[in-house]
Amino acid sequence: MPDAILVQARPRVGFLGVGWIGLDRMRAIVECGAVEPAVIADPSPEMVAAARELAPEATVAASLEGLLDQELDGVVIATPSALHAAQSIMALEQGLAVFCQKPLGRSHDECIAVVEAARRADRLLGVDLSYRQTEGMRQIRDLIVSGELGTVYAVDLVFHNAYGPGKPWFYDKALSGGGCVMDLGVHLVDLVLWTLGFPDVVRVESRLYSRGSRILRDGNEVEDYAVATLELANGVVARIACSWQLHAGCDAVIGADFYGTRGGTSFRNVNGSFLDFTAELHRGTQRQVLASPPDAWCGRAAAAWAERLAAAEAFDPDCGNFATVAAVLDIIYGR
Repeated sequence: MPDAILVQARPRVGFLGVGWIGLDRMRAIVECGAVEPAVIADPSPEMVAAARELAPEATVAASLEGLLDQELDGVVIATPSALHAAQSIMALEQGLAVFCQKPLGRSHDECIAVVEAARRADRLLGVDLSYRQTEGMRQIRDLIVSGELGTVYAVDLVFHNAYGPGKPWFYDKALSGGGCVMDLGVHLVDLVLWTLGFPDVVRVESRLYSRGSRILRDGNEVEDYAVATLELANGVVARIACSWQLHAGCDAVIGADFYGTRGGTSFRNVNGSFLDFTAELHRGTQRQVLASPPDAWCGRAAAAWAERLAAAEAFDPDCGNFATVAAVLDIIYGR
């Protein structure tokens, strides 16, 4: 008789929090097929029911502790920001890989504690900094790395919303860690550093506002508008602006411009969309389209983490960059 063919079991993954973002990331992970969606935990019966439509065989746990009692290889965390660091550390210390929504923590100290927990456990750690996964930003990064733009010396990034988050905890700094900078600016800081290869940040200046008035950076009030300038060790100056409830004339204004000595690039949302983006290469007054909709980018980071988990990847030292981004946010907040 021929030798039996051994079929390796897929890693078993639990999902902690399946609201609209958590459910979307769960869908991407289920569709990639790399892991087995094994356990779901969420306080909302309606959210659990929606998640079980994606994974009918998954069991339901009442809490993170109940989820961790199951035989799992990884957990996807999409809970309120105040819980991310502690829940990630708890899962890592149980020997599970973690994929967490941003922010990984409300401060650099929280983030570095999670990274160190992943290092000690030798487990894969991912964070959903999803705008890296857009086709436009991938192409822009490739052009910069290849030297196509010459020496990049200036970057402008914006993320403005015409409304703010709907959940009250976003407006409590103790729970959220901050306002629009923590919610939106984290993507901008990550994009500029990731695109340029994470150069050292040598200087940061910032101003925070609430309802049109300037506020203390290290105070208890949550900002709804912020501007910051980052000076990088490679000579780049990056200007960042983000806001909630701005009179933007559309749902959102999202953009990233990179200027070099031989060319420039732009990344823009289309007609106020949160999902559709274009990217262009500029030479003087000439434009070349690099990417345009459709681009199903939202769940790519989650699916990539699942595929890496299935490939038995362990701790990746690059996850220390999550704490680097948090350190910049700390300075923006005067911490």
